[in-house]
Amino acid sequence: MTVALAALAVFLGATLQSATGFGFSLVAAPMLFALLGPREAVSAGVLLGLLLNGLTLATERRRPEVLGDAWRLVAWSVPGLVLGALALRELPERPLSALVGLAVLAGLAVRLRGSKVAVRLRAWHAPAAGATSGALATANSVSGPPLAFYLLGRGATPAAMRDTLAAVFIAQSLLALPVLLLSATFRVPAAVWALLAAALAGQLAGRRAFAWLRGERHEHAVLAVLVLSALAALAAGVL
Repeated sequence: MTVALAALAVFLGATLQSATGFGFSLVAAPMLFALLGPREAVSAGVLLGLLLNGLTLATERRRPEVLGDAWRLVAWSVPGLVLGALALRELPERPLSALVGLAVLAGLAVRLRGSKVAVRLRAWHAPAAGATSGALATANSVSGPPLAFYLLGRGATPAAMRDTLAAVFIAQSLLALPVLLLSATFRVPAAVWALLAAALAGQLAGRRAFAWLRGERHEHAVLAVLVLSALAALAAGVL
């Protein structure tokens, strides 16, 4: 039952990300934390992120639109990756689960505000976004919200945001692997192959869902899933 529920969470998260360009960890991380535990959930998130974001950039028969800011965000995420791994090793499970919920709520704020976000970018915004994202990547695998806020302020188009996020997530996953190994927090779940298969199926399903999710249906589906994910994570951190 645990494997089936974890695979379902991964499938739904992968479908959402493929259909909307954002949201895999927002959906999958809370359930993986609750079902597998923090270390297994983060380790699985790193491996699944490599698969999903690699498919986004390499299999859609188009030239990816990756902004030049991507390398700066990746570079600044390195110290954050180390801090996040230390938090994963030292902090108990409940605070980390609650942190997932807070990160999900931040992601929900991104979706609610959407293109209305108007931020005058300053020199410290990229370092702050990169470092915070890196810390979240190894602490709870929900690393998207800080990057999304930065890219919205940058005025990135939807395609550029989607591809830049994918490129940064791939680099973060590759950097996170040795960090997690050195901190003794990398723990591959026994059912990792089932999770990878679910991620692949979700990525393919999301491409078809994208054609159906238009206008209000698209936004309603995203918001409903994000709200449920946030409540589940916060409940796991409190109960």
